[in-house]
Amino acid sequence: MMPAPLPRSARRRPSRGSVIVVVLTTLMFAAFALVAFMDRAAVDLLVDHRESVKRRLRVEAFSALEMTLGVLAEFKEAGNGLRSPAEGWDDPLGFAGYEPEEGRTVTVTFSDESGKLPLPRTSPQTLLQLLLYWEVPKARAEEVVDALVGWMKPGHVYSTPWQPDYESKPVPYRPPGRPLRSFHELASIEKAREFFYDETGRPNAYWRRFAENVSLFDFPQPNLNGARPDVLAALGQYGPEQAKGMSDFLRGEGRFGRGGPGVFRNPQEIGQVAGPSGNPAGFALNLSALRIHVLVREGRNEYRVAAVVAAPGAASTVPSGPPPGPVKAETRPGPTPTPPPRPPGPAAPAGSGTLDQRLRYPWLILEVRENEDIPREAIP
Repeated sequence: MMPAPLPRSARRRPSRGSVIVVVLTTLMFAAFALVAFMDRAAVDLLVDHRESVKRRLRVEAFSALEMTLGVLAEFKEAGNGLRSPAEGWDDPLGFAGYEPEEGRTVTVTFSDESGKLPLPRTSPQTLLQLLLYWEVPKARAEEVVDALVGWMKPGHVYSTPWQPDYESKPVPYRPPGRPLRSFHELASIEKAREFFYDETGRPNAYWRRFAENVSLFDFPQPNLNGARPDVLAALGQYGPEQAKGMSDFLRGEGRFGRGGPGVFRNPQEIGQVAGPSGNPAGFALNLSALRIHVLVREGRNEYRVAAVVAAPGAASTVPSGPPPGPVKAETRPGPTPTPPPRPPGPAAPAGSGTLDQRLRYPWLILEVRENEDIPREAIP
């Protein structure tokens, strides 16, 4: 006998089950896609929000910087130059009555860049005195100074038995023959690399101390009113007690605590504090370059701007020169092409080392850095 056929409802059950599986799988993938889209959208919205906050705080920071420069220009004109924040310009925003947007705080601090030794004009003898003040053995200090000068000065004749050999390196290169543009350039200088970096290749205490007391900008003389004890010892030949007395006078500490921070305005005042010994002629009494730090806070958000400014002609950046690079094969020089005439354009941007006389801007912007571009050693 033939088996009885199955009911129609029983024959359809397998197809219904397959459809349910397909639908559930589709819903599962759709849910995964929706969750991924929502995560991506949340990240994009967060990035857009942060960029929006960053733009708003940036406007606030540069507004505060411009207000600070205006206040400094007034003090500079009234006092025939700037010497120290102790003259009354330590709080420029408060002096001008500047009010940030609601919910924000703006802090302005100063660092006298010209209180350091100007590396482009510092003699090898002064650099040697600086290292000896750090109690570095004389033989090693002479090697480090010799290596630094040989890196910066073209045709330098080395005075120590050691001679550098940059061209035999795996990647050969030549000294640039100009002052340093960055303290991290010390890692490329033989003898200096072993002195300023540890075994792991990280800057050591000597590197940080060198960055605190040496400036890469070019100006005639350090400002005595902003000089650190290391600078006083290296250039002024002041002893530890003299350097401490002068620092106490400038900061209003120790026996000068009652009078508050002081300012040297003439050589006679220097002699009254430090005594007849020393070399005050190596210093200036007005600052040449000033580093301004602006910090804007809004809740947990922060924005930093650091600018180095100078009066026109008071300081400048390191002149351009060939960067330290690999040695190339010698080629026969050809005729120098004549550049096409340059069309007239807008005024040079800030930091280019030029000044538009039509604007009559009272400051020359030597450097402007923001947030991550600000070196750690420059953050107060």
